[in-house]
Amino acid sequence: MIKRLVQLIKIARKLSSSGALDTINQLYKLPLLLKVFFDLISIGSEKKILNNSKSSGEKLCDALEGMGTTFIKLGQFLATRPDIIGNQLANDLEKLQDRLPAFSFEEAQKILKKEVGVEQFSKIINISKPIAAASIAQVHLAKIKINDREQEVAIKILRPNIEKIFNEELDALMLFAYIIENTLKKTKRLKLIEVVHLLREITNIEMDLRFEAAAANELFENTKNDKGFKVPQIYWQFTSKKVLTLDKVNGVSIRDHIALKEKNINLKVIAENLIQHFLRQAVRDGFFHADMHEGNLFVDNEGNIVPVDFGIMGRLDKYNKKYLAEILYGFIKRDYVKVAEVHFQAGLVPETASKEEFAQALRSVGEPIFGQNIKDISGGNLLSQLFEITEKFNMATQTQLLLLQKTMVVVEGVARKLYPETNIWNVSKPILENWLESLKGPKATISSAIGTSGEILKRIPDLPDFMDKANHALQLIAEGKLNIVNNNNSTLEIEKLRLKSFRNNILISILGVVFLSLVVF
Repeated sequence: MIKRLVQLIKIARKLSSSGALDTINQLYKLPLLLKVFFDLISIGSEKKILNNSKSSGEKLCDALEGMGTTFIKLGQFLATRPDIIGNQLANDLEKLQDRLPAFSFEEAQKILKKEVGVEQFSKIINISKPIAAASIAQVHLAKIKINDREQEVAIKILRPNIEKIFNEELDALMLFAYIIENTLKKTKRLKLIEVVHLLREITNIEMDLRFEAAAANELFENTKNDKGFKVPQIYWQFTSKKVLTLDKVNGVSIRDHIALKEKNINLKVIAENLIQHFLRQAVRDGFFHADMHEGNLFVDNEGNIVPVDFGIMGRLDKYNKKYLAEILYGFIKRDYVKVAEVHFQAGLVPETASKEEFAQALRSVGEPIFGQNIKDISGGNLLSQLFEITEKFNMATQTQLLLLQKTMVVVEGVARKLYPETNIWNVSKPILENWLESLKGPKATISSAIGTSGEILKRIPDLPDFMDKANHALQLIAEGKLNIVNNNNSTLEIEKLRLKSFRNNILISILGVVFLSLVVF
């Protein structure tokens, strides 16, 4: 814990000297006590001067970029959580650039050899210098010998000691969040401890490249029969926790419209395909690429859209998939009563709310949008406004739906840059209709009935034992011997207990020093 304190002091100086604190103060008006603390701790450090012509959010991006990996990742995570920081700041943080200087080529080779083993390393030839370097990893091009042929690949290699550095800084940030929340009660609404905890969980997965490889592989399997969308293949024998090897993308960046036109690629078709493939992933598979900005999308010579960087993926359960398809299709049909019913049937809005008032609120979102020019209508913005309305009716925040909404805004933006007249609703309609038909058609009804019957038949032999256990559990509850709690956030609760214990130890130590001073002097 002492190590946390030392790291916390370093971070506090970094926050103050980078200009990030001044920007945060402009946005949230920090308490005087906190500002005095940072002023004292930053004595002797040189403060970075930020460009005053930029917005507060843009200045915060500049500051976070200068503070390194942990804070770049923190900014990227907060960009997906407008429910915590608000829409405007979330939009500004989307511009955060994840670029850092590359580490040495020799170090990269050393890591690669250690991770894949000497035998596999000998099959890697023509390794290039890094072609891209971000906060967590960098990318090299190479060829691998596989089944008596050479395959062009891209190899992603984690930065040396990045996990250790990141977790040490997060430990300190967790302590800082705990101190702030327990000292300044008004900051509890910002959920600082929860933010740091979620960031740790998400990024520790991102720092194990096997997870990214698994995500890419799942997306590849889901979309391998989808015409016009091609996910690079993973080479597992050249992949480990710190190394990811996949097909080299032979294509043009989707942002390079001139090069695409020179290859006779139809920008209108690419724009429509992009939206349809994204929606298909969301409502059909419940698994979508959640970082589909221009830098992560390419178009190959056959006109296939090729995504890269699978570190951020979204997942929807069957209820959220159905909810998404129903509400978007309901808005397309301008059937606000139907959209309201979907919310109530899914239990997303309390039964005590008025269905008529909720439908009226939905109309207030939908009608102004349909009054716009077709080229200005955005499904992502529609979802954003919908979530604002549902908050007023006490609908619980659905994190994955927020991630989907943010991704939808990005996808629509990319599509409109390709072809400004893209009609989002006409493009979306067939995907949503097909999905809803697959849910409600005769085939789906029969499959559901067979599945349910199969489950019942499988469980019949266990029924007597299950009834005995249920009866015993009910008896324990009645006697007050069984406490039912939700353990979803058990790791977060353990972290809070550790922090509380540390606080108590500090207080005891201070009291001990005071007592000894009184005895000695």
